[in-house]
Amino acid sequence: MFGIEASTFPGGSGGLLHFGFEALAYAVAAALYIHGRRREGDALPDAERLSLVVAAAVGAALGSRVLFWLCDPRWTAAHATDVSAMLGGKTIVGALLGGLIAVELRKRSTGIEVPTGDLYVLPLCSGIAIGRIGCFLAGPADLTAGRPTNLPWAVAMGDSIPRHPTALYEIAFILALAVVLRRLLRSGRAPAGLAFALFHSSYLAFRLAIDFLKPFPPPLPLGLSAIQLACIAGLGYYAAVLPDRFRGHPQRVRSREQREERL
Repeated sequence: MFGIEASTFPGGSGGLLHFGFEALAYAVAAALYIHGRRREGDALPDAERLSLVVAAAVGAALGSRVLFWLCDPRWTAAHATDVSAMLGGKTIVGALLGGLIAVELRKRSTGIEVPTGDLYVLPLCSGIAIGRIGCFLAGPADLTAGRPTNLPWAVAMGDSIPRHPTALYEIAFILALAVVLRRLLRSGRAPAGLAFALFHSSYLAFRLAIDFLKPFPPPLPLGLSAIQLACIAGLGYYAAVLPDRFRGHPQRVRSREQREERL
């Protein structure tokens, strides 16, 4: 049998490790965001940036769960009254798209016209990479393990079934992406918002492809999973947005007085 046999964690310790790495991911992402904002500065005043952070957090929390519920409608209908089950599942793709929608709505309501996502790029890359370590250690129970395979680098995650280590694939991808985007940000030549648009669209394209190697979520009648369909929708959005980001159209933040006059 090909493959490496990963350790099993009796007594639910795999779940505890997953929770621990998820908490660490949030902590590291928050620390990198604070450090990056202090170092690079911010076009937004504190109050307006805080309003966008809150919008992103609320949108991410809702989006991550709504997309998870859509992944398997039969399971969702069967567990609709089980609060712990309904709140337990979440998806990164849903969180990213939900946060994006919430922030864009908040920006539109307050008249903020400058791209605001570049400060989040490295924190998000770090958080995703750390969180996926927990997913890998949790094994198939986490619903992120890959399909069975006989490839030499397959990993049997405690069930003696060699699988694609999709969490490790994602860690490698996101770290490589972080290196490229960090250089772009440090170059000082990137138009505002380009790094975030490249991060988000690249991650969506990666997930669209890599999820073909996962047994969960199951495909919907169209032959793709709900997560993959969400990725396609997000990529459609960035197909319209990226050209403007590359061109670096002038963007600015209107003062509060200017926004009130416009309204």
